[in-house]
Amino acid sequence: MKSTLDESQPIFHQIAMMIMDDIVEGRLRVEEQVPSTNELSRFYNINPATARKGLQELVDKGIIYKQRGVGMFVAKGARETLLVERKRHFYEEYIKPLLEEARRIRMDEDMIIDLIRGKKDKESEV
Repeated sequence: MKSTLDESQPIFHQIAMMIMDDIVEGRLRVEEQVPSTNELSRFYNINPATARKGLQELVDKGIIYKQRGVGMFVAKGARETLLVERKRHFYEEYIKPLLEEARRIRMDEDMIIDLIRGKKDKESEV
């Protein structure tokens, strides 16, 4: 997890995002315990309710689960679920607008692929 939080988005959401990043990148694995509300609140010097809200967001999504009296753990299939969600988000946020703009400026698929691969086409004037 990151060592600092910022003002770019709500703190509880940043907590959830950091844990999701750790799952996607393999630092937290299936059935591994995630940091507790108290650990998060002490480490980031935040209200425990804020940390709890971030963890609850992940519980609600089925990414982690609670084991009463023991803690919270990474759910089976969490990484795969997150990868599917992030790929969808990547498409919506980056690829779809790129393709729309490419159509507007009359770039064909080959030109786009060449640019992605770092090849500049003399004709495209890029």
